[in-house]
Amino acid sequence: MLGLYLHIPFCEKKCIYCDFYSLETTTLIEDFVETLLVEIDIRAALLPQSKLHFDTLFLGGGTPSLLSAQQLERIITRLQKHFTFSSDAEWTMECNPGTVTRESLRQYKALGINRLSFGVQSFFEEDLQFLSRIHSKDEAVNAIQMSRDAGFENVNLDLMFALPNQSLAHWQKNLETAVSLETDHISAYSLIFEPGTPLNAMLQRGEVRAQDEERDVEMYAWGIDFLAARGYEQYEVSNFAKNGKMCRHNSIYWQGDEYVSFGPSAHGYISSEFSPGEQDYMRYWNVRSLQRYTAMVRSGVLPLTNSELLSEKERMFERAFLELRARGIRKHEFKQDFGIDVDIALQALIAEFTKDGLLRDTRERLMLSPRGYAVCDAITLEAITLLERYCGIAWKQLSVDDETILEEQELV
Repeated sequence: MLGLYLHIPFCEKKCIYCDFYSLETTTLIEDFVETLLVEIDIRAALLPQSKLHFDTLFLGGGTPSLLSAQQLERIITRLQKHFTFSSDAEWTMECNPGTVTRESLRQYKALGINRLSFGVQSFFEEDLQFLSRIHSKDEAVNAIQMSRDAGFENVNLDLMFALPNQSLAHWQKNLETAVSLETDHISAYSLIFEPGTPLNAMLQRGEVRAQDEERDVEMYAWGIDFLAARGYEQYEVSNFAKNGKMCRHNSIYWQGDEYVSFGPSAHGYISSEFSPGEQDYMRYWNVRSLQRYTAMVRSGVLPLTNSELLSEKERMFERAFLELRARGIRKHEFKQDFGIDVDIALQALIAEFTKDGLLRDTRERLMLSPRGYAVCDAITLEAITLLERYCGIAWKQLSVDDETILEEQELV
């Protein structure tokens, strides 16, 4: 599959835990839209013919629902000028429950958006205030109900657990509420104190305290069992879906498939065939600054801060790392793409963790069990270590360069 991602870098109010690139303003949105249209033109002209047809579209941020329907229509029209989409393409839009109305939801549906992702995080007012969310519990519930009235049949909720002072009972109530709303997809994330965020600064000053690791594990394990009993399939560490409504766009990332991205701070991963049967895979980063992004695009150049070509072995390590934390390593495809027999290369891993009930080994896939998801970091680390020994080469993990760090200090 091939995916397309747009990063919309605006928020009414930035959440204290968020380290994604976004700005607390709406006054720059119109200028950004005009610049985004130009970036689409530039990159589309450089893509090979084989990379102009997409299976998914994802509008993330930031808060894409701050854009007007007219602005979204202009963006979609420009995309359709250059690209085609599968007849059953998944078009996802992230929304803040406090920024949508019945009319805006109907407009999104008319534009072709067929999947919504609401950043709810909690159904308790004290949690929402602590996280600096702009919506209330009632607005979250109403947004989901209004999305159904508008005709959306695929709706996701993001929820957070292991908040400071959050009880297990509160987490249980959050999941019970999400299920009672007949949500199709639930993303359940443990709160992380990301460096550079206000939340992490509060932790360093002793104003908040991280949840006990034992409570974090307890919440996660309870959520897995609760959602499984209600028909939700866990297909990635933090993601659960009913009726086969897994997020196809995010699955592109976890399967190591290709995606093209637009907007400041967006990352892309794409291949180019320079000779028959030979391909180079490139990862690229756009600049993490709206000011620099605008200047570069308006000058007629791609707003890149960096790019790199990945070797076959680097792609192999990444594929193993990503697939193992999702639906499992696809054995046939792995051998076909990299010449590595998973059953042989990871024999010791399979023996150790299947015995403990943490891995499930089938003819088609090597995958984590529900219990295995809770310790996926340790298992994936062991898998990479075994692959390094088997191939006689170390994995050079993706790093952030100094320029990117400097860009984070810019205001726009």
